[in-house]
Amino acid sequence: MFSLDELAAATAVVRASVPVTPTYAWPLLARRTGVNVFVKHENHTPTGAFKVRGGLVYFEALRRAGQLPNGVVTATRGNHGQSVAVAATRNGIKCVVVVPHGNSKEKNAAMRAFGAELLEAGADFDESRAIAMRIAEERGYQMVPAFHPAIVKGVATYAYELLAAVPDLAVVYVPVGMGSGICGMITVRDLLRLKTEIVGVVAENAPAFALSFDAGHPVSTNNARTFADGMACRDPQPKPLALIRKGASRILRVSEDEIANAIRIYYSDTHNIAEGAGAAPLAGLIRERDRYAGQRAATVLSGANIDATMLAEVLAGRTPEV
Repeated sequence: MFSLDELAAATAVVRASVPVTPTYAWPLLARRTGVNVFVKHENHTPTGAFKVRGGLVYFEALRRAGQLPNGVVTATRGNHGQSVAVAATRNGIKCVVVVPHGNSKEKNAAMRAFGAELLEAGADFDESRAIAMRIAEERGYQMVPAFHPAIVKGVATYAYELLAAVPDLAVVYVPVGMGSGICGMITVRDLLRLKTEIVGVVAENAPAFALSFDAGHPVSTNNARTFADGMACRDPQPKPLALIRKGASRILRVSEDEIANAIRIYYSDTHNIAEGAGAAPLAGLIRERDRYAGQRAATVLSGANIDATMLAEVLAGRTPEV
């Protein structure tokens, strides 16, 4: 999707706002799993999630091409919306973000604080996306998709940081929402000519990408009811699916209980907060720990944006219901 030179240019754009996020090897995680676990802490960005990288590069590409629109609109469960709001506001562009009813209150508050006009509409992300497309037509705004080459290139800067920092990784576990994070990882791995396996992780309650990976074509589901809202996709798009099928070893499905347990483990073993999608890669590694015993493995802690009430429920030993 891009070259190393293009990735370097994207890194310069990102670095103006987002410092290199840390990659730490946590000894308690190693003791727990029998694997040398390296955590890429994308929970330490200015929005608490990796997505901010993509929005910055997307809008910079528009600016350099002289194609900045009067306004933009997008759909999200939260982290992509924060990214678009941050970048749009910095470029003086009006930004509308559509979220489904019942979306995270704290993510909603963050998007408003970053400058977005927030609209709650639709039962889930895919319905919100259709509504956002209608708003784009009605207002003459540009629709910002969750998956776009410039967004993937920006997001991929986290993958380069990780793979450059930790040599000889046997495997990286990456959450799969709409596909930008894992496609960025696959592209950078291939550009660096590494043999590192890449494993996608989805929620059992939102298995569309796993079903599509196995079938070889997009498979939609009727719902995606997971508390890991960053992975709540029920309508995979063909382009990210093709890249994932070409470059990932497999896609794992982890349960709501496994995701909640991984959030608790991150807190107890590292004192970091992880949202559901951020904890899912660790859940996947724990499931497959015997496969990589004694080797180096990485997990992408893609975000920390979990509402306080939900976090309290998880830390109390319960699994949230949605």
